[in-house]
Parts: sequence; structure tokens; C-alpha cells
Amino acid sequence: MSEIINRVSQSKLVTFNLEDLYPKGNRILMDIKDWLYEGLILREKEFRAQLEEHDWSVYKDAYVALSCSSDAIIPGWAYMLISTKLQPYAQKIIIGDLEMLESSLYQTILENMDVSEYVDKPVIIKGCSNKPVPPNAYLWATTKIQTVAKSVMYGEACSSVPLFKAK
Repeated sequence: MSEIINRVSQSKLVTFNLEDLYPKGNRILMDIKDWLYEGLILREKEFRAQLEEHDWSVYKDAYVALSCSSDAIIPGWAYMLISTKLQPYAQKIIIGDLEMLESSLYQTILENMDVSEYVDKPVIIKGCSNKPVPPNAYLWATTKIQTVAKSVMYGEACSSVPLFKAK
């Protein structure tokens, strides 16, 4: 019998795992509905008073998504005012839900990522993750790595889907 050779471990294939980029920190969805009169009307004086009374330190080093779960019409300045209170504490603030927050975090990370280690190499973007990696992150990683890689695949080394091959 011939010796079994693990060609995957001997290949120059580089695995790119988006889960490794997952930023640590609490994710908080801040629903401003409770700061509205009857959950629907923003009264500026009362709204400002509630913001002054709120303990903003609970958002230290957190990632915050601002939203309103009621059908209220919220003026843009209200979210801007909240962001001035969060700014000294939160790492990132967006208007939206937690999925949008994750996408925003990954977009920033991937836009600033150094891809020099992937130059002229076959790269496989790992498909499974235990952390909430948003679908957009896979697209952004592919387009970023594609600019320098010899090839880009998706999945696992034993069963990958080819996505791109340099000419």
C-alpha cells in the first residue's frame, strides 16, 4: 500500500477566516421609543431632559445601534443628539438594527485590511462561522482579496467552490 499524503496541508492554500476579524465588545440595540411621548411623539424639551438623566456610561466600549420600534417619525437631529451623548463611551454608533451594526463593523475592518499576505496565493474564504458574520462581509472580503490573490475559493479545503482565478 502506498502512503496516504495530505495534499491540503502541503498546498500553498491560505485560509481566510472572517470570524478572526470579529471585533470584541458588547452590541447594544438602543430603542428610543421609551423616550417619546406615548411612544410616538418626540417632544424636544422632554426628550432632551431624558437624555440628560440617562446613564451613558453603560455603553462604555460597546457598539450601539439606534432604532425606534414604534411608527414614530423621528427627526434626524434626534439621533444626532443621542450620538453626542454616546460618543465619549461607544466604539461605534449607527442607526439601524444589530445586523446592520455587524455589517458596518466588518465593512470598516475589511476596507482597512492589509491584503499583502495574499499576493499571488490561492485563498479560501472559510464558509462556516460560530460568530454572527454578516453576508456582506463575505462579498467585501472576496472583492478585496481578489485584487491580489492568484485564486479565491469559498468553503473548506476539502470541498471548496472556486470563485475567481487570475488570468
